[in-house]
Amino acid sequence: MQTPDLLSGEQVILCKVKKQDLDTWWELIHNDEHPEWKKWDAPYYPLRQVPLDKFKEQMSNLIDQGYDRKYLIKVDDEIIGMVTYYWEHESSQWLEIGIVIYLPEYWNGGYGTDALKIWIAHLFETFPIPRIGFTTWSGNSRMLMVGKKLGMVEEARIRKCRLYNGKYYDSIKMGLLREEWEALQQ
Repeated sequence: MQTPDLLSGEQVILCKVKKQDLDTWWELIHNDEHPEWKKWDAPYYPLRQVPLDKFKEQMSNLIDQGYDRKYLIKVDDEIIGMVTYYWEHESSQWLEIGIVIYLPEYWNGGYGTDALKIWIAHLFETFPIPRIGFTTWSGNSRMLMVGKKLGMVEEARIRKCRLYNGKYYDSIKMGLLREEWEALQQ
């Protein structure tokens, strides 16, 4: 299946990952041993450092195969983050999404909401899925707010299961049915 190279929103453009983006993307992920963005993106899992050459080799191989599970988020041709999807259980069409905005100056400005809106629309157009969802933690209030803005509902809460900096947080699963999305688009 051929997927578009660009998906345009009001504030951002989602771009298929290209080889010329790999150095910059790697730097956004690995330029700091403890990056600010990782404090919000599942910080209870350590960031696995990947050498640049290995990252470029792995991603180049995926790009050559038509990889479309991650798109970079760009503003004025600058990479600010990425969106992704993965199959929780492909045979039952259970698809989950994720997002990272690496640059703090783009937090709280609607960029993540715009990116996910484009991404959700693209995924509902691309796959015969009944639902899209994501999992976050109760310490990430911005992600919870984005989900609500997009019409998602809290579907599950596993209490006090994420330990971060000596404190327990809840794991929260949010989801959106195709018919709910379509009703919101009218």
